[in-house]
Amino acid sequence: MNDRDRSGGVLATATAFAALFSVVGLALYGLPLYYDFMVREFGWSRTMVTSGNAISKLVVGPLFGFAAGWIVDRAGPRRVMMAGIVMAGGALVGLSAVSAVWSFYVFYFFNALGYVCGGPLPCQVLVSRWFDRTRGKAMGIAYLGIGIGGAIVPLLAAWLTARLGWRGSLQMVGVLIVAIALPMAYLVREGEPRDARTRERTSGGSIGAILRTPAFYLLALGSMCSIAAVGGTNQHLKLFLSLDREYSQADAARIISLVLAVSIAGRLLMGWLADRLSRRSVMLAIYLLVAAAIPLLLVGGGSTWNVYLFALIFGVGLGGEYLIIPLMAGELFGVGVLGRVMGIILTADGVAEATAPMFVGYLHDRTGSYNLGFSVLVGAALVGAGAIASLPSARRTGAARQARVANPQSL
Repeated sequence: MNDRDRSGGVLATATAFAALFSVVGLALYGLPLYYDFMVREFGWSRTMVTSGNAISKLVVGPLFGFAAGWIVDRAGPRRVMMAGIVMAGGALVGLSAVSAVWSFYVFYFFNALGYVCGGPLPCQVLVSRWFDRTRGKAMGIAYLGIGIGGAIVPLLAAWLTARLGWRGSLQMVGVLIVAIALPMAYLVREGEPRDARTRERTSGGSIGAILRTPAFYLLALGSMCSIAAVGGTNQHLKLFLSLDREYSQADAARIISLVLAVSIAGRLLMGWLADRLSRRSVMLAIYLLVAAAIPLLLVGGGSTWNVYLFALIFGVGLGGEYLIIPLMAGELFGVGVLGRVMGIILTADGVAEATAPMFVGYLHDRTGSYNLGFSVLVGAALVGAGAIASLPSARRTGAARQARVANPQSL
């Protein structure tokens, strides 16, 4: 790589880091920090405050997810990313002024669209256009933005809320998203698209053949169940701590920040393990950590030891959760069709991540506690672990890919 390529790659990685820090770390993890204020001020139920995320993702994901990917491939990630950053930041500014249900849903729709256009999808394409042999390392650095942004936003939101109120705080977070990420997206160069046809011929066969394998559906089921458990817990953690356990805003912020700070270490640890151990074993360990952590929220009475232990265990699992899915898919099916495989799986995961929090909120509204809802999330994580445990070994999948490449007519 010459100096020009090196500087372009550094800027591309930094831009992806900034976009993920802002659009995912600040926006995705930041919005649930304001749900308790909406419940108190508007009298909305937990089902209502979590339904904006659910309904918007259910609409935006299937309708715009594949279209956004098609546009990114043909028009480049830069302009799509810029539009997504503006929509994500603008959505938070709009949500800071809502008082009616219809406006709540309208701005949440733009928040979801901002995530699709400005989040992981264009960042993956941008980094992939600049890196080949060191793509995994560059992607890992970019994805640290999610953990760092998510760790900062609880403390930032609490500090801003104490000075500006929750509406002013949410507005400032929205402005910061645009201020941090948009200039870098404007300056970055897109790089040249890489030709994936050669890699596909040597790495696993057609997407149609993959869709006929049980391994694809086991991976999809496993990731959906675990993502549902993680998303359901994250979306309700501030509500649980603030309204059910009556933690102060500062104490709740410290615990949520600890979860996201530990997730940074978890991402590095699980990535290191995935390069040295069976990725199926690492993925299974991550899902079991998630399942083991959630019950800790329901024990301990008035003490806090259980909540901090939850933060440590859940944080490690959270850090590895999103990282391990594309690594496992690449091991099972090869890198040549990874984009299309992940496009399908991430759309399914988005449905799970959207519906689980609303369902948990509904169960709380019906029962008056999180006992049943969190138990459902534990069950989902265990089902996901069972699906991953049923995946074939790396040796078997490698032999199967070689057989498909040697005999492509069988596809």
